[in-house]
Amino acid sequence: MSVRTSMSTEQLPGVPPTDLKRLARIAGVLYLAVAITGGFAEGYLGPSLYVAGDAGATAGNVAANPGLVRLGVVAHLADAVFFVLTAVTLYVVLKHVGKHAARLMVLPVVIAAGIKAMSTVFMFVALQAATTDTYVTAFGDAETDALTLLLLEIEHYGIRAAQVFFALWLTPLGYLAYRSRLFPKPLGIILVVATVSYLADVVVAFLAPDLAGQTHVFFTIVPAIAEIWMLGYLLTVGVRTPRTALHPGKPQNDDRQPPIVEPEPRNASTKEPAMTTASIARSEAPTPSPETTGDLEAR
Repeated sequence: MSVRTSMSTEQLPGVPPTDLKRLARIAGVLYLAVAITGGFAEGYLGPSLYVAGDAGATAGNVAANPGLVRLGVVAHLADAVFFVLTAVTLYVVLKHVGKHAARLMVLPVVIAAGIKAMSTVFMFVALQAATTDTYVTAFGDAETDALTLLLLEIEHYGIRAAQVFFALWLTPLGYLAYRSRLFPKPLGIILVVATVSYLADVVVAFLAPDLAGQTHVFFTIVPAIAEIWMLGYLLTVGVRTPRTALHPGKPQNDDRQPPIVEPEPRNASTKEPAMTTASIARSEAPTPSPETTGDLEAR
């Protein structure tokens, strides 16, 4: 009787568990840098400079805070760089789950970073328009103020457009987090839901701008929960340790399959075990005669 055992254990990624945790924590630090630079540039600097519909107030804010505007430009660019590095690091952590999904996670980040970097140029040019006499001489005070407002509005709505891709990267990230078993499954689910919330916020901003200020707070609740949870998990836990890394020679209870026993083939008519090739060879082997045996013993 032949016995064949089949055991399924949790597949480890291509890097050791300790390196995986280290990479996840590096991704967490980069993600924190994204939160700090992006929070300063979009959460503090933007509202402090941009006054919708008021060119004089906007140009005055820019002219009164040139150093702050320059710092905001650098923060925007650093945010784009840290965002790409975060996605690439998470790609290394999660690519064993599915390379196609991992690539789809990185692609929107690269597009969003490019849009954000280009939009930041308009903020810097707005600073030039508000603080350089060349524009006032060429266009006049009111026209220069209007130009400054226009440039900041292009930057503002450029960042809004980039939010589409900020949203789209969360879906493959949530899928990979859910399938990898390295993160809590509810975290993967809420990351996917955050995509829908981000996209809805962008749609309202362009289709119904008068309602955008009222709905923006509600649309950002789920994404804030999802991204803060992901950031906190990366920084504090990293990733869950794969169980086979803890017990490399021990099969897991939930993945264990009973041994598969292959029965001996039987003759259908006699119910007796069928003759195998080895048994046929043994039965056909010649039996030595007594005379032959005696000759051998005499020798």
